[in-house]
Amino acid sequence: MTAGVTDGGSGVQHIAVGADEGDLRLDRWFKRHFPDIGYGMLAKWLRTGQVRVDGRRVKAGVRVLPGQEIRVPPMPALAQEQSSTRHEPLPVRRDDIEMLERAILYKDDYMIALDKPSGLAVQGGSGTKRHLDGMLQAMKFGTDEKPRLVHRLDKDTSGVILLARNAAMAAKLTNEFRARTTVKTYWALVAGVPSPKQGHISMALDKRGPEGGEKVVPTRDGKPATTDYGIIETAGQRMAWLAMRPLTGRTHQLRVHAAEALATPVVGDGKYGGSVAFMTGLANKLHLHAREIVIAHPATGKPLTITAPLTGHMAESWLFLGLDVANATDPFEELE
Repeated sequence: MTAGVTDGGSGVQHIAVGADEGDLRLDRWFKRHFPDIGYGMLAKWLRTGQVRVDGRRVKAGVRVLPGQEIRVPPMPALAQEQSSTRHEPLPVRRDDIEMLERAILYKDDYMIALDKPSGLAVQGGSGTKRHLDGMLQAMKFGTDEKPRLVHRLDKDTSGVILLARNAAMAAKLTNEFRARTTVKTYWALVAGVPSPKQGHISMALDKRGPEGGEKVVPTRDGKPATTDYGIIETAGQRMAWLAMRPLTGRTHQLRVHAAEALATPVVGDGKYGGSVAFMTGLANKLHLHAREIVIAHPATGKPLTITAPLTGHMAESWLFLGLDVANATDPFEELE
C-alpha cells in the first residue's frame, strides 16, 4: 500500500508514518492526523482490531516508527475530508521517475541511498503536493513493498537520504539513527569565517511560532542540540566552506547553529541569516549539502560510506569561488 491509499469502496485507509513522526504514541499520531476523532472512538477501533500497525493489533500507547503503515477504518465524513488533502497521492510523473533513477547513489536488497536535489520536499504538507514520499511507489524495483523513509532532509538541503526497502529494515535503520551510531557529514557555505576554525557547538533549540510558520530558536529550556564543525577552505574573509557533523537531529539544527552560535549563517538562508546570508554573484538558494553518511549496514553490520557529489547551484558556487572539491581536506581527522 502507498501512503494515504484508500481501499476501493471500503473507506479503509493505509497511511505510512512520516519520517518526522517516529516515536510518537499511536494516540498522538491519530490526534495529529484526525483531530475530530475522540479517544473513545480510537479505543473502540483498537479493541475491535480495526486499527492496526503493519497488520498487527496494538494499544494506544505503542510508539510508531517511520515507514510503518497504519490501518485506519472508515470514519465520519468531516474527519475523512480533513485527512484527504494530507494523504492523497499524486500520480508519479515520468520525469520524476527518471530523476529518482539518476539520483541513486547506492542500492541493494535492503536499502537505497538517493542524492536528493535541493528544492524537493521529503514529505507532503500544507500546499506541498510534489514530494519524495509520494514518489516512492515508483521505486519498488520488483518487490511488493515501496521503500520507506527513515530520516529526512529539509526541502532546500541537497544530498544523501536513505530509504529502507521493507518494514524490518526501516526499523533497523531507524534504531541506528536514534542510537546516534550513524555519522552524518554536511558541507555548508557560510557568510563570514567562524572563529575558532574548528569546534563543538552545544546550543539547545526549540520551535516557536504558529504551525506552518515555525522558527527554531536557541532557548535555555529547549532540546539539547550539538554539532561539530571545521573549516575546509575560505574565500577570503567573505565566506567559508564548512564541514558540519550534527550529533543530534533537531529541526534546522545546522542552520541555527551556523547563524546563532558561529554568527556565520548558511549562504542563501534568509530565514535565519536575513540579508547577510545573500552574497553577490551566488544563487539565492540554501548552500547546505548532506555530503556523506557512514552507517552500519542493516544486514551485515559492516560500515558503509555513501557520498553525494556537489551538483546544481552549489557546484556552480564552488566553481565561482575557486573552492577545490577534488582536494578537500577532512577537518575532523584530528579528532578521530
